[in-house]
Amino acid sequence: MIPVLEGAPPMAAAIDVLRKSLLDGLDPEAGPPRSVVSVPHGQLLLMPAHWGNYTGVKMVTAAPGNAARGLPRVQGNYLLLDGETLTPLALLDGIALTSVRTAAVSAVAADALAGPDASRLVLFGTGPQARSHLEALSCIRPIQDVVVVGRNADRARAFAAEVGARAGTVDDIVHADIVACCTTARTPLFDGALLPPSATIVAVGSHEPDAREVDETAVARSTVIVEAVSAALREAGDVVQAVQVGALDPGELVGLADVVSGRHEIPPERPRFFKSVGMAWEDLVLAAAHFEAAGI
Repeated sequence: MIPVLEGAPPMAAAIDVLRKSLLDGLDPEAGPPRSVVSVPHGQLLLMPAHWGNYTGVKMVTAAPGNAARGLPRVQGNYLLLDGETLTPLALLDGIALTSVRTAAVSAVAADALAGPDASRLVLFGTGPQARSHLEALSCIRPIQDVVVVGRNADRARAFAAEVGARAGTVDDIVHADIVACCTTARTPLFDGALLPPSATIVAVGSHEPDAREVDETAVARSTVIVEAVSAALREAGDVVQAVQVGALDPGELVGLADVVSGRHEIPPERPRFFKSVGMAWEDLVLAAAHFEAAGI
């Protein structure tokens, strides 16, 4: 039996190891695309990757009907393999990895994009990713004023009270330094005209071309940064739909690795929008780090 590892790397460590992988030359464009297989009650998502001494694959299930059953909508595991022999090394909690890596990647991007004194955060969502993003963004900026915006007002107030924030409205965006979109929404959450020029937006809620959290107005006003251009044009509805209506030239998309490495400078007079679809290299980097930290 191979070892089973619980949990994931701590958030600050996850941010550091993801940033380091990009600085060390990991190319997000080189990874294979996510495989999505439809089954009668949802989807199977298969995400293989190879980097350094490791290979791995995450298998995640998405079952929309599970909420009514009191079960998680998304479940899954990660199988880590030796990169040379492909011998299984460990089985990890795929959901714990996903929760940490999604927010950690956003923090890597925001650290390269947001002003050093960014302290006002508008947080869309009240679920696990909203919680993870608050933790991750607090690791890289002095977040002091947090406004929670949710579809359910009672839930937003309860979540805000729990995390030491306040419940607000979409209009709070006009004062935001960072906006984090962590929802399952399929249509835009706010009018992009509300964004101040200094704002940094991160959006992680979907990896489907017909779903988006950010409208074409915000996209057209912003410098758009993505994990990989190929993945964004394939999966990121916020990007795909803006391209379709002529609000975004695909040639203007900027890869995250180019921003982190300093190869691409971001103009200061426009909002900065990081759209994440979640990629297999992120899971692999964190799975490998967690395995090595366990000393198995």
